[in-house]
Amino acid sequence: MIAKAIDKINKESMKQEPLSFKIGDSVRVHVKIKEGDKERVQVFAGTVIASDGGKAATATFTVRRISFGVGVEKVFPVNSPFIEKVEVERSAKIRRAKLYYLRELTGKKARLRQA
Repeated sequence: MIAKAIDKINKESMKQEPLSFKIGDSVRVHVKIKEGDKERVQVFAGTVIASDGGKAATATFTVRRISFGVGVEKVFPVNSPFIEKVEVERSAKIRRAKLYYLRELTGKKARLRQA
């Protein structure tokens, strides 16, 4: 009984169209930010280094970028109502499921081969 209720809630919270990007893509994530009574859209651009959860309601993806010489990672829920859209800037040819090795690389060594 409880499992059916959880499945119903998960189906209602799922987005209708799946996000069309894969690991290794450079993306621009448009996120709604609420400050007081105002709402605006902020863009976070970077490389998708991980995706967890598959197609479940709790699925997430991690985007990494270098900001002022410091690596910044954000984890976004795929089905979040705060994600307005995800734009793919370019795709890369990768051979790993998770790109955690990019955390130790900087500069030209951190570039991924174009697909």
